[in-house]
Amino acid sequence: MTARRQLMFWLAGLLVFGLLVFLLRDILLPFVAGMAVAYLLDPLADRLESWGLSRTMATVLITVAFMVVALGALFLLLPILYHQALALLDRAPDIIDAVRDYVLSLSETLFATLAPDQIERVREALAGFTDNLVGWALGFGEGLWRSGLALVSLIAMLFITPIVTFYLLRDWDHLIARMDALLPRKQAPVIREQLIKINDTLAGFVRGQGLVCLTLGLLYAAGLSLAGLDFGLIVGLTAGALSFIPYVGAIAGFVVGVTLAFLQFDDLIRVGAVALVFVVGQVIEGNFLSPKLVGERVGLHPVWVIFGAFAGAALFGFVGVLLAVPATAVIGVLVRFAIERYEESAYYHGDDGHGDGGISGEETGGGDSPP
Repeated sequence: MTARRQLMFWLAGLLVFGLLVFLLRDILLPFVAGMAVAYLLDPLADRLESWGLSRTMATVLITVAFMVVALGALFLLLPILYHQALALLDRAPDIIDAVRDYVLSLSETLFATLAPDQIERVREALAGFTDNLVGWALGFGEGLWRSGLALVSLIAMLFITPIVTFYLLRDWDHLIARMDALLPRKQAPVIREQLIKINDTLAGFVRGQGLVCLTLGLLYAAGLSLAGLDFGLIVGLTAGALSFIPYVGAIAGFVVGVTLAFLQFDDLIRVGAVALVFVVGQVIEGNFLSPKLVGERVGLHPVWVIFGAFAGAALFGFVGVLLAVPATAVIGVLVRFAIERYEESAYYHGDDGHGDGGISGEETGGGDSPP
């Protein structure tokens, strides 16, 4: 098979895979979640196997322990989060009106030199912008909810995800071996090398960033609650969960938290305490959590992760957000591999095409060797 036909074959397979994900995106959430949990817990299963347990027994112990911890945390936090979410939704119109009135009053002082009709037009424009921004945010959240977190998907998460996790975790090594056996024999060593790099990237980012998000969520929730913010728990946990997208969680939590603090407190010191929670969280993350838990070997640029998360949300809803990180990791590794091959090729070195790629000085007539 020629290289052109191989490329067309793999591109067709990738296209079919993407189409299937798009068509089945409404039911994929428990399966993607189960796969993610199995991937995260596989090293622990391997460790228990090395201690003499069978793979099935190790899987049973890990799955039961994980579900007990997850359900325990869910039942402890769910009532509080539920009441805070309802209260926040009830007060959302008042909060939006208060923010809009504050912006409009600020605009009047800034544009005091304008004519009355110009001021009125500015006020209408600011009001329209605020309404459009709020409408976009609500529509974006509604789209994520409708596409990935509907009631049926939540029920499926509770009942199907543990089953998917159990079977994938039990058969993980066999699945990896089977996938390795299906690799094209001629390209198998190169593909294995890239898959190892992808796994290292995912292990470093997903497992490390997951611990970072959990730590930041607990830190934000505890700090905001101690500061007396009414919706501190839900704002803090949400900011921590969004922290897997670089800077998005901290910025969103800071804006929402400080806005709610301005509306709740008359004392600027307490508003400053709310802001300080996020500042301290970012200092801890930047200097301790990320360097220790994630490290520099991941190789995923923050802008690339942000783009992947938003692109995944736009294309596939909440499932796309979950798939964004592994997809960006895979694409990032493949792009680096393509760049390495390009820098070793005749296209980069200007070879006349008579050699095997023109990568050494002898083959190119004394040219510089590649980096």
